Amino acid sequence: MQNTITPELRDAAHRWIAEDPDPSTREELRQVLDRALAGDATAAGEVADRMAGPLEFGTAGLRGPVRAGPNGMNVAVVTRTTAGVAQWLTEKGLAGGVVVVGRDARHGSEAFAQAATEVLTAAGFAVKTMPLPLPTPLLAYSVKHYDAIAGIQITASHNPPADNGYKLYDSTGGQIVPPSDGEIEHAIRAAPAAVDVPRAPGVEVVDPRAAYLADVANLPQSPERELRIAATALHGVGAATLEAALTQAGFTDVHFVAEQSRPDADFPTVSFPNPEEPGATDLLLALASEVDADLAVALDPDADRCALGVRGRDGEWRMLRGDETGVLLGSHLLSTTDSPDPLVATTIVSSSLLGELAKAEGARYAETLTGFKWLVRAGEGLIFAYEEALGLCVNPGFVRDKDGIAASVFAAGFAAALKAAGRGPLDVLDDIATRHGVHLTDQVSLRVTDLAVRGRLMAGLRAEPPVTLGGTPVTQEDLLPDADVLRLRGDGLRVVIRPSGTEPKLKAYLQVVTPVIGDLAVARETASARLSAVRADISTLLS
Repeated sequence: MQNTITPELRDAAHRWIAEDPDPSTREELRQVLDRALAGDATAAGEVADRMAGPLEFGTAGLRGPVRAGPNGMNVAVVTRTTAGVAQWLTEKGLAGGVVVVGRDARHGSEAFAQAATEVLTAAGFAVKTMPLPLPTPLLAYSVKHYDAIAGIQITASHNPPADNGYKLYDSTGGQIVPPSDGEIEHAIRAAPAAVDVPRAPGVEVVDPRAAYLADVANLPQSPERELRIAATALHGVGAATLEAALTQAGFTDVHFVAEQSRPDADFPTVSFPNPEEPGATDLLLALASEVDADLAVALDPDADRCALGVRGRDGEWRMLRGDETGVLLGSHLLSTTDSPDPLVATTIVSSSLLGELAKAEGARYAETLTGFKWLVRAGEGLIFAYEEALGLCVNPGFVRDKDGIAASVFAAGFAAALKAAGRGPLDVLDDIATRHGVHLTDQVSLRVTDLAVRGRLMAGLRAEPPVTLGGTPVTQEDLLPDADVLRLRGDGLRVVIRPSGTEPKLKAYLQVVTPVIGDLAVARETASARLSAVRADISTLLS
């Protein structure tokens, strides 16, 4: 990290301060710069980091720490980004169209949403905004509901508390895909200084909740409603909408984790507000045990992801893996759909088991690159899509993105039907494994502070790929230039390695498949031992 301030860095910081329309972040950067100029090496490194940007606009939009400077989320960055988006929309012949803007309850979200709406209004667009912080699926729903040309959600989803972000949806109601991200990035670079970007008030406040909740309640369901649910919103914006959705669908025995039910941008009870992270759902599982629940549900902070928890055969509660949940809900949809030619989809890093289920039901199956921006474009007739990172879409007809609220309601209906029949989710997973083999998945994640480390590790793996994993010979498939992904395959074995698109991580997704010949428990033990061996080898490769 740089420990002195060069004249060039000093001048760049002064220019940023002069061009920032927000007095609070102007003062924030000025104070850090003053400390650096006085000889504070830590402050000098911080200035260098803040000025190392700008944040890149990708298909996931922007994400970064809330702080002054081009390498952070702040009003100036959001202002220039929105100016670029407005220019891009205009170049596409969409000037004057409707744009919907929503936000979560993170630090900075209200100010960032206001900046975005005022820039778009000044640029001549008809802007609609939400009355309060609401789940991201409500924004995705609103793009189609209000016949908008685009939608913007201010959110960092399940990122750490210090972060915020900017997510863009196009007129299809799905997240943008290439080449749109590159075109927008070019327009942002050409935008004027933030202080010179015109802004104007005058947006229309709209509330899509009633229409959305009615559509969720009308999802095909069994009539059974006897189910006790424990739920958490992890300090995000999903609790009120989830409770309303469950109530309208007929589920009234719902118990929320009180400490996590209200939005709190500091996320005080969790280290990382992500249901996948160890410890994040401890309070939920404790509540489920305390109230003798039938199902546990965890939303991430912007409620687009959904994790399910169940009571194990040992009586202890545990969270299902994303692949387990995806397979459960996918199998139920495949067996009950009235679509004449249904399509289900998942990603190249998720379990391949959904494909086996589709084949058994005579349905079409697609695998896409990672991300819901690709999943919702998998093809006509899509009835279900999921990714292993807890993203589920049971309602592509009206939300073309992952939707934790709708998935929770659908899962509750499925669980209630199983309870009425004297069964549970684990029984269904046993049935599926017996028919199609034990599919076990796992993930190895390497968190880095220097993103260059990910590139060096990927280059090293490409240059010298492993020839065996867990004792099984493997071959390598490189997905460049379409995606920065390596896929390793062997007999009953698959590993996919890629840099995360939203977090500073290098991720390896593991799968082993073991046929069931006789005893299911023996097959599971065999698969588990094999997965452990593969995990050990991958951990060594990524160390």
